[in-house]
Amino acid sequence: MVLTRDGYPNGVPCWVDTEQPDPTGAAAFYGELFAWTLTDQMPPEAPGHYFAATVDGHAVAAVGSAADAAAPAAWHTYVWVDDIDATAKQVEAAGGTVVMAPFDVFDAGRMAICLDPSGAAFRLWQAGVHRGAQIVDAPNSWVFSDLDTDDPQMALSFYGSVFGWEADELDFGGGRTWMLRQPGYGATLAQADPGLYDRLVEYKAPPHFEDAIGWLNQKDASAGPARWNITFAVDDTDGIVEGAVGLGATVVSPPMDVGPTRVATLRDPQGAVFTVSKFDPH
Repeated sequence: MVLTRDGYPNGVPCWVDTEQPDPTGAAAFYGELFAWTLTDQMPPEAPGHYFAATVDGHAVAAVGSAADAAAPAAWHTYVWVDDIDATAKQVEAAGGTVVMAPFDVFDAGRMAICLDPSGAAFRLWQAGVHRGAQIVDAPNSWVFSDLDTDDPQMALSFYGSVFGWEADELDFGGGRTWMLRQPGYGATLAQADPGLYDRLVEYKAPPHFEDAIGWLNQKDASAGPARWNITFAVDDTDGIVEGAVGLGATVVSPPMDVGPTRVATLRDPQGAVFTVSKFDPH
């Protein structure tokens, strides 16, 4: 059973989109890869495009025009906030930067573009009629966003101060990884999904996994600047990789098993990086 959502608690990532030099081409790529239906939300006279992607009529992500033609194609993560102006001030007070102050996006909501102290970009979202991703954790939808950084303690302090996130370090046999949590999130989810806690016991999930909202990975500074990444759920990791390559993508990391997941990282034809993951608890 796929549950649909209508909004998120304060401080929980709620939406992803990608800005691309050629959004029409990118929409064709992702539409074919994930069987998304994409519809341009911008009026005909507008200079750019914003293709809303749906699965079975429910919003999952979007593909839009790049605001800066020189900017590389990338995926972006939005965090739901109840008061975007107050949160933007908290970002600055905690040592981050508000690159673009809160502004209205028609009647969809209000957004702001921010950087954490290490320069990793993220976005704030105060909802209007757009209530975030309606389907997550299902095949061909977004699962999690994760932060790669060479300064995890700075990141944990910053995001904890701004959003109230907590973290548990977990050992997956590789580098250092933290599960990011928003306390109380699981209780909210369980109201619409009474079987949530039973499934977590069945899957032998780590403690507090019901509150998980993302991941933090420690990376060496030589691996590049700190950045937020996104992961999509798929039914067949190897099949998706093969299909993506056939559509012009390149493989950053080939399929591999990580615990109960099989993951791979891809770069789309215009350069945006994303990860795909098949979860198999058995």
